[in-house]
Amino acid sequence: MASYQIAVLGDKDSVLGFKALGLSTFPVDSVDEAKATLHNLAKENYGIVYLTETLAASMESDIARYKDELTPAIILIPGKEGSLGIGMSNIKKAVERAVGADIL
Repeated sequence: MASYQIAVLGDKDSVLGFKALGLSTFPVDSVDEAKATLHNLAKENYGIVYLTETLAASMESDIARYKDELTPAIILIPGKEGSLGIGMSNIKKAVERAVGADIL
C-alpha cells in the first residue's frame, strides 16, 4: 500500500507554520508558480494538498482537474488574509453531491 505525503501550498507567510507540524511546505510567489507546483505534486506521492483560498480563487480549472481523482485531495485553507469562504462553499457542494441535499 502506498504511503502518501501531505503538502501545503500557498504564500510564504501562510504555509511556513505547517513545516513545524512535519508537513511539506511549498511557498510560491505567483499563481503561475502555484499551478505548476500543484501539477508537480499531483504527479508525485502527495495524497493531500492544502491550498490557500487566495490562490485557489485564481486556479479553479486546475483544481477541477483533480476533483474526481483519488489523489491528490485538494483542501482549501484560509491564508494570512483570513477565510474567503471558498473552502466551506466547496465542502457544501461536495456534501450536496454525496447526499443529494444541503444538510449544512
